[in-house]
Amino acid sequence: MKFRQKNIFVLLILVVIGIIIYQSLSQPGIEQLNTQFKEISFERNEQNAGPVLRSYVVTVDQINLKELEIYGNFMPHTKYGNTKVYFFDATKTYPTTINLSEPFFPKQFEANCLALYEKDGMGKVHLTESPFGL
Repeated sequence: MKFRQKNIFVLLILVVIGIIIYQSLSQPGIEQLNTQFKEISFERNEQNAGPVLRSYVVTVDQINLKELEIYGNFMPHTKYGNTKVYFFDATKTYPTTINLSEPFFPKQFEANCLALYEKDGMGKVHLTESPFGL
């Protein structure tokens, strides 16, 4: 009788481990989004004692605000830090470098910026379409 209980217990443990592995490997990601995203540039400050600042330039093939926000939520963020993602139309000109402070990129590219995703130090998300008002 003990041998049978041990086998059932081992089988139960294997099933639980299998479920954990399956769920770990089947998490949704950027690949499931319909919009084609391409990260062009990334900058992060080297300061580890204060807030971590991150800025990205990303091109997209279409503007879908819901998917832009989902993409932004996948980006790394540090508590009390700031993460900014500037989205540009892939068919127009866009900057190939980005700064952590203004000007974030040359003014000539502002008209092509479709949206800005920002997660602030308290974790609040802001998604602004046409952030430069052009």
